[in-house]
Order: sequence, then structure tokens, then C-alpha cells
Amino acid sequence: MNNFINEKLLPPVMKFVNTKAVTAIKNGMLYPIPFIVIGAVFLILGQFPIQAVQDYLNEIGLGPIFMQANNASFGIMALFAVFGIAYSWVRDEGHDAVPAGMLAIVVDIILQPDTVKSVTSIANPERVSTAWQVSGVIDKAWLGGKGMIVAIIVGLLVGWSYSWFMKKGFTIKLPEQVPANVAASSFTALIPGAAIVTVVTAIYGIFKLGFNTTMVEWIYATIQTPLQHATDGPLGVVVVAFLPVFLWFFGVHGATIVGGIMTPLLLANNADNLALYKAGKLTLDNGAHIVTQAFMDQFITVTGSGMTIGLVIFMLVRAKSVQMKTLGKLEIVPALFNINEPILFGLPLVLNPLLAIPFILTPLVSGFATYAVIAMGIIPPFNGMYVPWTTPAIVSGLIVGGWQGALWQAVMLVMTGFMYYPFARKYDKVLLAEEQGDAQPSAADIEKLEENPAN
Repeated sequence: MNNFINEKLLPPVMKFVNTKAVTAIKNGMLYPIPFIVIGAVFLILGQFPIQAVQDYLNEIGLGPIFMQANNASFGIMALFAVFGIAYSWVRDEGHDAVPAGMLAIVVDIILQPDTVKSVTSIANPERVSTAWQVSGVIDKAWLGGKGMIVAIIVGLLVGWSYSWFMKKGFTIKLPEQVPANVAASSFTALIPGAAIVTVVTAIYGIFKLGFNTTMVEWIYATIQTPLQHATDGPLGVVVVAFLPVFLWFFGVHGATIVGGIMTPLLLANNADNLALYKAGKLTLDNGAHIVTQAFMDQFITVTGSGMTIGLVIFMLVRAKSVQMKTLGKLEIVPALFNINEPILFGLPLVLNPLLAIPFILTPLVSGFATYAVIAMGIIPPFNGMYVPWTTPAIVSGLIVGGWQGALWQAVMLVMTGFMYYPFARKYDKVLLAEEQGDAQPSAADIEKLEENPAN
């Protein structure tokens, strides 16, 4: 089985993962993360989970101030992503990448609508509808979750096309006397930038004049929305719960690979839920998503890939082998912050057939159980708040799902203990037998034997 997976299955998977496009997405999506985390902190302050506290913050005027910081960071994550993806592609090609990232921002904004329209509203008791439209503005909604797929497409295309111009030498070459930084920053990007902007402007005109829409709105309706719905179901649960641990079993960082591909869609689902939460309409009937970034971070990879807290508790409390007891003491603190590499490679869990079953099944059980309780209305959908993945369990559950989320997270953590116990107990016996079989007499034991050979 190991040979089949290593020789037949993993090579094409790794070939796909290491393509320029996937690498650029994976690396480029790292750039928005610090600002998403910063924005998440202000989001928690501006939309405090305790209603009385939130009402007080709004009353004294701090709530809107906190949300301003959130809107300028978390709220424009697609803009950071489009820069990061184009920058990562061009950097990996060996060129000055900052102009490409800035060009990607320009392209992303060109393709967006330049008007903001109202939703039809009730103006008076006679139910007369009114509507308004403001031109010459950027709708910030397209800079956030709604614009993530466009950001990926634009980032990849700008990165590829800009690199093509660089390779072909279609740039303005200045005399050697001109300082290199001036040439690079002012003129190298001029020709590729002008060509790309011209083509993109033509595309904008085609959509605007021919279809009375924009490319961003068209992609959102025909590509992003179906993809978000595809991830927001059993298939999405399998992808985020099974693939990371499956790849980890063979020593490949599954969470990074799957997260790099799924994060844009999961963050978009997050953003939709957050908008509903702010409007007081966070229900499945109103279009709330079940599978979000919080679903993955707080109920699939919580305490580390494989949800290994149950295994760590066994190692700390019930293990008899020195290896398990020692690693349990080393891992308990990292596990509280959702880090479990010490036991992935130290126990190990990687390529360990005895622990493979709970390692793979536990996230699946948690994923489908969490999906079920939200679908049945037992706990509400997650509110869209982004919680850094290192946030300890229970606290993270409380932030994304209130007391119901925290309670359910606790139930899932207890479940991990039952899932891992029989397999961990068996492996502990194996390690103990190996330790006892390999035990060598100490110097004191040898001295006693020499003094009294009969013993």
C-alpha cells in the first residue's frame, strides 16, 4: 500500500501542487493573513460576541471606530491576495516583483463596477419604493470575500503575462548610467503594464457595452458562487477533513497544501456569513454557509491536524512507555495552540499504520458531525469572524459560534479521546515491549552481579 501511494498516487498530486499556479496561490495567500488577523481583532471588538458589551461600545461610539480598522484590513483581503499572487509568481521567475503586484491591483480595480446601487427599500407607510445609484466609486464588497476568485484569476494572469514580457525582453532599456533602482521602478514595467492595462480595459468595455455587467460580477455569478456552494456541502467536508491528514500520513504538509487551495473559498464563505451576522440574518434560510474557514480551523484542525488532543491526553495520563510519556509532556502546551508537529514526526504519526485509522477518521467524524448539527439547527452557522489558527480551543469556539460553538467544540475534543484510546493503548504496549526488550543493565547492576554472581 505504501509503495502504491508513494509511487503511483503521490507523484501526480505533488506535481499538481508544485505547479507555478498552485505555488503562486499558496504563497500569495500568505500575504493577506497578517492583515486578516489584525482585522479580526478589531472585528471582535466592533462586533463583540456579548450583546450588552456591543451595545455599550456602539453607544459610546467605539464600535464604528473599531469596524473602520476592520474594514481597512480584513475587508480588503482580496486586494492583498491579488498583489501577493502576482508578486509570488513574478518573484519565483526571478524578476522584480513589486511592479507586477501593483499592476495586478490596477487590473483588479479596472474590472470592477464603478457604481454602487441601493437595494430597493421602503420609503414610507404607503410602501413606495425608492432606489439610488452613486457613480465614480469602488464598492468595497468586491475587495473582500466576494472578489476572491477574481483576485486569484487576475493574480495568476498578471503574474504569467508580466513574466512573459520580462522573458521576451519587451521593456524599456535605459543607459547604464541610469541608477538600477530608477530603471527598475520607473521604466521596466512601463511596456508590460501599458499592454496589460490596455487589454484589460478592452475586456471591461466588452462586458460593459455588450452584456451590461462587469467581469467581476460575471465571475462571481458564474464561477465563485457555484464553487462556494460546492465547498459548502459533504464534498467540502471531505476535502478539508480527509485530504490534509491523508497527505500528512505520508509526511506531506497536508494542511498547507489543502489550505492554500481552499482558503480563498472558505474565506469568501466566512465573509458572506459575516455580512449576514452584521445584518442579524445569520440563518441557513438566508444563505449562510456551513463550511467556512472557522469550520476548518476550529473543528477540523483544532489542536493540530488529526485533532490529536485525545492522543496527547492519553500519552500524558495513561501511557506507560517512556517515549509516549516524554512526548506527551513536550506536546501538551503546543497542542493548546493547535501545533502538533512534535508527535507527527516524533511519535510518529507519519507512516504509522497503528495510528492511521484514528488519525484519518477523527477529523472526518468531527467534520460530518459538525455539519449535521448546523444543518439540523442545533447550533447556528458560524458568524464569519476570523480567528487566528493558533487560538486555543473553546476560546475560538466561543468567538465563532457563541456558547453553542464552544460547547460543541468541547464535545468534539472529548470525542477525540474515545477515537484514539484503543489504538494509542495498543501502540503504547508495542513501545513498552520494545523499551523493555532493548533495556541494558546499568553500571550498578553489573557491579552487583560481579559481587554476587548467584543473583
